Amino acid sequence: MKKIVLVIFLALGVHQFSNAQINFGIKAGINYNNNGEDAFKDATNDIAEGASAKTGYHAGVWFRGKLPILGFYLRPEIIYTEVKSEFEVQARTEDYSFKKLDVPVLVGKKLLGFAHVFAGPSFQYILEDQIDFRNLSTDEFNKFTVGLQFGAGVEFDNIGIDVRWERGLTKSEAEFANNAKIDNRVNQLIFGISLKL
Repeated sequence: MKKIVLVIFLALGVHQFSNAQINFGIKAGINYNNNGEDAFKDATNDIAEGASAKTGYHAGVWFRGKLPILGFYLRPEIIYTEVKSEFEVQARTEDYSFKKLDVPVLVGKKLLGFAHVFAGPSFQYILEDQIDFRNLSTDEFNKFTVGLQFGAGVEFDNIGIDVRWERGLTKSEAEFANNAKIDNRVNQLIFGISLKL
């Protein structure tokens, strides 16, 4: 009897899950980061203030489920991202990059059957950062930060394309041995393509 009841509950659970219209898939793309004029600060003035944008990349998975509110949906994602910048030091260009795990939690709405708009917070954990200048290494930095994303996209069958803007909200400075500080808050434009599985 217990097995029959268990089978009935499992069947009801699978039925409810299928009716919830939960989609999932994979995504990847490029990001164009511009940290801003005050990204690099150095007590010795060896590192010039300001950073130039460079192209990075991202890849990960996404999930989407309908919300019972006027046709809105919830789309959490788990994304591995590499962000790159460059700066000038004594008339030569040096690179700075860091890798992070992003978990955006987006609320969106479909429009016209194929387009959609979305916005929400992005929770970020910095995995590693690397600066290519005098073999500097990070003493310590704020690994956990929060940002904001919003954007728009289109979907055709199982393929989706979107563009979004992301801005870091919490202060995140990497500190180096020579008193140089780099603000890791992102200010980036993100282009992505997704595949619904």
